[in-house]
Amino acid sequence: MYEELKEAVDFLRARGITEPEVGIVLGTGLSNLASRIEVIKELSYNVIPNFPIATVEFHFGKLIYGTLAGKKVVAFQGRFHYYEGYSMDQVVMPVRIMKLLGVKYALLSNAAGSMNPDLPKGSLMLIDDHINLQPENPLRGPNEDELGPRFPDMSHPYSPVLNDKLLTIASDKGIKIAKGVYVSVQGPNLETRAEYRFLRTIGADAVGMSTVPEVIACNHMGLPCAAISVLTDDCNPDDLKPVNIEEIIAVAMKTEVLFSDLFEQLIKEN
Repeated sequence: MYEELKEAVDFLRARGITEPEVGIVLGTGLSNLASRIEVIKELSYNVIPNFPIATVEFHFGKLIYGTLAGKKVVAFQGRFHYYEGYSMDQVVMPVRIMKLLGVKYALLSNAAGSMNPDLPKGSLMLIDDHINLQPENPLRGPNEDELGPRFPDMSHPYSPVLNDKLLTIASDKGIKIAKGVYVSVQGPNLETRAEYRFLRTIGADAVGMSTVPEVIACNHMGLPCAAISVLTDDCNPDDLKPVNIEEIIAVAMKTEVLFSDLFEQLIKEN
C-alpha cells in the first residue's frame, strides 16, 4: 500500500503539486471553499495512479492545488465512503497523500444529522471528539511503519490548538459554532428512531458516514487535523420526519459559506 501511495505522490509532484501547506477534504454539498482557491493545477481523480473514483452524487471527484489566503493548499473535492464498497485504505488515501506531500495540518468537513436538540439543522458543529462505529479500521492489517506506529494514541484526535483557533475566529466573526461529539456509522441508509436514541444515549451529538477513518489515519501519521460538521437535518426520534439527499444538500449549501469563512481565516492566520 505504501508503494501505491508513493506512486501517486510522485505523479502529483511531477505535475507541479510540490509545496502544499494545508490539506482539505470537502464533504457532501460543501464546495464553496473550493471556489475560493486560486487554482494552479486541477486533476480529476481518475488520472491519479491507484486513486479511487468518487461515485456519490454531489461529490465532484477532483484534486485542486492552488492558493487560499496566501497559502498553498491541496483540496480533495469529493471523498470516499466505506458504504460505496471501497476499502478503508482507499477511503483514507487522500489524507495519506496530503501528508506525504508535506502539508502541516488537515481540515475536514462533512454534512451530518443533529441528535442534539440544542443544535438545529443549519448549525455548525466543531468536532471535539468522536465515536467510531464503522465496521472496519484503516489501520487493520500489517502496520505501515513508514506512515506511523502500530498503536497510535487517540486521546486528542482533533487538534486542540486548531480547534481553539477556530473557536476564537468564530467569536471574532460572530459565527455561531458549538463543540460536539460526532459518531460515524457505515450507512448508506439513515438511522431508525431506535438507533438515534441509542446514538444519543452513548454520547453523540451528530451522526454521519465519514470523517472518522480519515481522522484515525491523520493521527496515525502525526498530522494535526480539525473537522467541522454542517448539521443538515434534525434527528429527533420523537418527531422524526422523512428526509432526502436533495434537502440535505440544500441545507449544506446554505450554511457552507460560514465554515468556509472559518477555514479560510484559519489558513490565513496559521
